[in-house]
Amino acid sequence: MRSHGTFGGVLLLWVSLAMGCGEPAPDGSAAAPGSQGNTPPTAETRRVIAEAVAGLPLDDQADFEAAEQGLVAREEGLVIRSEDGSVTWDTTSYDFQAGEAPPSVHPSLWRQAQLNNLHGLYRVADGIHQVRGYDLSNMTLIQGETGWIVVDPLTTEETAAAALALARKHLGNSPVVAVILTHSHIDHFGGIRGVVSPDDVAAGRVRVVAPRHFVDEATSENVLAGVAMGRRSSFMYGFNLERSPMGHVGSGLGKEPARGTFAILPPTDIVDRTPQEMEIDGVRFVFQYAPDSEAPAELMFYLPDQKAFCGAEVVSRTMHNLYTLRGAKVRDALKWSGYIDEALVLFGDAEVAFASHHWPTFGREAIHDYLKKQRDTYKYIHDQTLRLANGGATPREIAEQLELPAELAPSFANRGYYGTLRHNAKAVYQGYFGWYDGNPANLNPLPPEDAAVRYVEAMGGADAVLATAQAAFDDGDYRWVATLLDHLVFAEPDRGDARALLAQTYDQLGYQAESGPWRDVYLAAALELREGIAPAVIDLSAAGDLLRYTPVSRFFDSMAARIDGPAASGKQLVLNFVFTDVGETHVLRLENAVLNHRQEPEAPDAQATVRLTKDFWLRLITGQAGLREMIFSDDLEVTGSRLDVLALFSLMEAPDTNFPIVTP
Repeated sequence: MRSHGTFGGVLLLWVSLAMGCGEPAPDGSAAAPGSQGNTPPTAETRRVIAEAVAGLPLDDQADFEAAEQGLVAREEGLVIRSEDGSVTWDTTSYDFQAGEAPPSVHPSLWRQAQLNNLHGLYRVADGIHQVRGYDLSNMTLIQGETGWIVVDPLTTEETAAAALALARKHLGNSPVVAVILTHSHIDHFGGIRGVVSPDDVAAGRVRVVAPRHFVDEATSENVLAGVAMGRRSSFMYGFNLERSPMGHVGSGLGKEPARGTFAILPPTDIVDRTPQEMEIDGVRFVFQYAPDSEAPAELMFYLPDQKAFCGAEVVSRTMHNLYTLRGAKVRDALKWSGYIDEALVLFGDAEVAFASHHWPTFGREAIHDYLKKQRDTYKYIHDQTLRLANGGATPREIAEQLELPAELAPSFANRGYYGTLRHNAKAVYQGYFGWYDGNPANLNPLPPEDAAVRYVEAMGGADAVLATAQAAFDDGDYRWVATLLDHLVFAEPDRGDARALLAQTYDQLGYQAESGPWRDVYLAAALELREGIAPAVIDLSAAGDLLRYTPVSRFFDSMAARIDGPAASGKQLVLNFVFTDVGETHVLRLENAVLNHRQEPEAPDAQATVRLTKDFWLRLITGQAGLREMIFSDDLEVTGSRLDVLALFSLMEAPDTNFPIVTP
């Protein structure tokens, strides 16, 4: 059982919940990348990679030409730092990615990494520019009558400010008059204070356009499961891996999540229908509302005068995730495909298509081909998964046999650099059927630790398992080796030879992966087997502005998910929390080992009433105020039993941000 925390200590951990996003979780939790001690690629890995790329037009320069089209300026040796001197973004760490792919990297992923290395200010069309390669995502600048309309101000204030400074250096010192936030993932809104002042937004001098439910989705994404998602993100994005041919080379969607200070501002204008016309600083927009696609709250738009279509993150130069490896609710492949088809109908005369990641597509014919193949990739995964499932195939069986047709597979924009065909097929299955595959053996299986001990015993003991695994490794049968040694490591986690061979196995699987996240997951697992878990260090100061706009009820949802049910059994508490500055009263009731909460008038039967400001609450969460301040501060008043208030928080379990993944 994990330890229980005090009020301040437990709430402090809530910060990691608010920092996640649909893809990266830029919470500053990564340790500095270090030496990995990887083994070199084997002959079998080289063979597998060579077979995988056979027939792919790796020498095709069309994407490189499109990615460099319209280059206005590039700053070589780009390193962006925060005020304290810490590095927020560093393109120089990828300088090793020149020339042909090394044998430790899938050549198709290497090609994508080289494309994502291209950074600078680019002209997309008349009045439209993008700053690319200054963050995981792109910043787009659209020239209005009096200033710029910024689309997606990146992840952090530091990267956004640097991108805007580059544009102003070469395009003039225009003010920002509006910001469009295409969706509710932090790499598309977190840097907003790097381009606009909250006072200007509040005063009506700057408009902020976003899809319906944007703030709710942006602040609630990952709230309840954020600690687990953050830990898993360290694998998915290779936070602790060195940047090298043997380590992290990119995320497929871009290079990596930026680090720094992030914020959120509520929108002044809401997009909630299709088509929705709007004029912003003299520029005509036609918005397409696309919820429950790549994000729960998302929009795309068209500029009819420029014949330019913005696909947000619904279309990218990669197969995207229907399920993301950090953990999240699965995305609706059918809706996703449908929105792309709708865009083809509504905006079929587009002459340029750009997006929130990667590079544009130029020319009507090329755009139609690109959008149709993106549309049909998600539709094919959806339809074929259901076809096979209705024939009795289970998720793993479907993933093993499903392949894109010859019309779609060779297109680089459909390759699995970020999402993959295998885990996306499982996502479709999960969306319809859930976790149970219909086989009763999988209905109530033994937990991993218990099963591992019995598997090892049944296979003749640890030495026999290791010998079998070594023989399979020598044959290049790495997936089988991983299965065998996973059991052995879970049965005998201190057995160094088993851990070492499993790490070598994950090295090879990582090298073979075309997906950036798959590569990072395998190599992060190998690193952890060799060196142990790198402790996460959470930068609490970066989240204050985002937390300010988080509804109070979200905090109580998170607290309820921290209650130690067995310890709370038999206990009953009623507490009032009155937030005097925002005029909200929340009543918390602990009964049946469950914490419920409602926003309603004070309960007369409460054991205690806590009056405080939301500002003080946030100071507790971000560590600016501790338990002593909570008890004695003038900003907090407790009427009734303080012991009952503390009793509630003593029942909250402090989650382990460093829980093991590849060991029991």
